[in-house]
Amino acid sequence: MGIETATILIIAVMLGFMLLGVPLAWTTMALAVGCTLLWLGPAGLPLVASRVYGFINEYVLVAVPLFVFMACVLERSGVAHDLYDAMRVFAGRLPGGVAVQTTLVAIVMAAMTGIIGGEIVLLGLIALPQMLRLGYDQKLAIGTICAGGSLGTMIPPSIVLIVYGLTAGVSIGDLFLGGVLPGLLLAGFYITYIITRSVLNPALAPQLPADQLDIPLAEKLRLLKGLILPILIIIWVLGSIYGGIASVTEAAGVGAVAALLAAAVRGEFSMALLWEAMQRTMSTVGIIIWLTLGANAFIGIYNIMGGTRYLSGAIAGLPLEPWQIILVMMLILFVLGMVLDWIGITLLTMPIFVPVIIDLGYDPVWFGILFCMNMQCSFLTPPFGPAAFYLKSVAPPNIQLQTIFGALLPFIGMQILALFFLLVFPQLALWLPSLARG
Repeated sequence: MGIETATILIIAVMLGFMLLGVPLAWTTMALAVGCTLLWLGPAGLPLVASRVYGFINEYVLVAVPLFVFMACVLERSGVAHDLYDAMRVFAGRLPGGVAVQTTLVAIVMAAMTGIIGGEIVLLGLIALPQMLRLGYDQKLAIGTICAGGSLGTMIPPSIVLIVYGLTAGVSIGDLFLGGVLPGLLLAGFYITYIITRSVLNPALAPQLPADQLDIPLAEKLRLLKGLILPILIIIWVLGSIYGGIASVTEAAGVGAVAALLAAAVRGEFSMALLWEAMQRTMSTVGIIIWLTLGANAFIGIYNIMGGTRYLSGAIAGLPLEPWQIILVMMLILFVLGMVLDWIGITLLTMPIFVPVIIDLGYDPVWFGILFCMNMQCSFLTPPFGPAAFYLKSVAPPNIQLQTIFGALLPFIGMQILALFFLLVFPQLALWLPSLARG
């Protein structure tokens, strides 16, 4: 059987399993074992195991459970509540002030944890009731929370960037630096949109009551104390990486300790908090690891079959200009993002796309940031945009999924606009890494 025919059969089987609701981890592992038996026979099965072991043995992968644990502890410790209150000092008088406040909190939370699901749930619990109580437009409130909560994809320490770096063989430190400006650009688009809509139609975002806007100096100072722990954690984690003091994995360990210390300082630390954080970390990381096992085993045997080389050659051989090939890749990723999670997309596509990118003369760090910006869209796009389901889990019962997805459309448009800016101005992603390298 030729690799062309095998590729078509593999895609057909994968789509069939997905339609039947088989988890992607089991689908890819079944394809890996099946392709090994058909192509190499039973003697080839140890190759599957060695491929899986090689990836799981990567030291940097240890950063993933540590960052997830940090996020789980911070979620329970009440740091986010204090941070939300503190941001009122800066955003209270702006048009759409509570929505702007929510976006600012999302930026800081993204820089602390990089975990998207917990951030959206937290903002849904803290900010959504406040905005609805004040009479904010329901769609504006929903879109702000889901889009802001998804910024953890771009802003370091991002789990998406870590997995991309491992898969593509790219420096995770460079990726973290490369994600800063595009992430802030996207957040700037959100804030500009909120303020513009609020100015054009004040009824969409009523101002806070006067007694909440006129904050005495003593109260401002009390509220600003809520910024101390988040800023210290960000400096502790990202400062140790960028200062050359610690590797990404070591910084993740530092972050986990910092989260426990923050909980202790607030008087929130308990064995119950620790146990729940550990359980949630195991559950989240277990999903990531199983997806990683299946996808890596499948890509390993597919590479031995010559499939990766075949697909890379087919893409590179398209009668298109290099920038048009990039657009084709972005379109493929966007469509895949509607039906697959980012982990599966990363592990299945990056071993094929990244060699093509390098052959075309593009920087894989820049492409990694492009990829993560694209995955931002996947968190919001129907029918399986996870951000909508995260918010639905804590939203009032009268808010339906179709309402949430409808509210996300303008924010998806802004994500695509930011992706376009990054395509046209690669230095947005490359300037800080090049500056750090001197």
